Amino acid sequence: MLRKHKALYFLMLPGILYYLIFKYIPMYGIIIAFQDFSIGRGILGSKFVGLKHFIEFFYYTPDSWKLIRNTVMLNIYDLLFHFPAPIVLALLFHEIKNKAFKRFVQSVSYMPHFLSTVVIAGIIVMFLSPSTGIINFILVKLFGIEPIMFLGLPEWFRTVYIGSEIWQKIGWGTILYLAAIAGVDPTLYEAAKIDGANRFQQMRHVTFVGMIPVMIILFVLNLGYFMDVGFQKILLLYNPLNYETSDVINTFVYRRGILDADFSFATAVGLFQSAIGFILVVIANRLARKYSETSLW
Repeated sequence: MLRKHKALYFLMLPGILYYLIFKYIPMYGIIIAFQDFSIGRGILGSKFVGLKHFIEFFYYTPDSWKLIRNTVMLNIYDLLFHFPAPIVLALLFHEIKNKAFKRFVQSVSYMPHFLSTVVIAGIIVMFLSPSTGIINFILVKLFGIEPIMFLGLPEWFRTVYIGSEIWQKIGWGTILYLAAIAGVDPTLYEAAKIDGANRFQQMRHVTFVGMIPVMIILFVLNLGYFMDVGFQKILLLYNPLNYETSDVINTFVYRRGILDADFSFATAVGLFQSAIGFILVVIANRLARKYSETSLW
């Protein structure tokens, strides 16, 4: 079997090596979450302290529950607004009959995905500037509203972050859904037409149903990152004025682990995030397997 398909296994080799080197081998470092890690002593020589760092985070870190709340809220908003956005856009793309226009719109929607997070953050800051930003210019000129300091008000941060995530990733996120739509049996549309279904009903009962297996898989995978949000973008957009809603576990780990060099504490908090994500994936996969024919395993 291996010799027969050796070319395919050879193609898989770079991916396997990537996960081994950057995902599995580093898991050995989880040990330092239970140690007072010292670079001089190394992992094997550092003192074992058990759950000390976990207790410190939950009971002795003043902002721990605020960090958890902000992380959970951003992920809930992401699932409510960002996750369905590519689904809706893929359905709309499918309904476009003019192929040239469809290709143009798809290309435009893909473009933000290829911009770096730094560039995206720069565009957001520029557009939302109270003095020179185009958003405030429109608000003042067309609606007579006073300029809003979007990145200086905690109540606006979540809206700005989720909105930018949708804009940046919605087009690229349609690729898998469009592939799922392409796999729908054309005879189902013909049968629906014979039964008198209009285009909306065909979209609802044929196209959308054909996308459900992909939706379930992506939803389960997304739950694995439930306690993990876009660290880079938040780091570039947050500031002391909006810390109340923008400071999340990842930014806290960055400050504590990298800036303060408290590696054991940062590893403990990161392990807590990963454990929550693992539990959610297992639960969601079990529910998906129980109530549908689609699951990860």
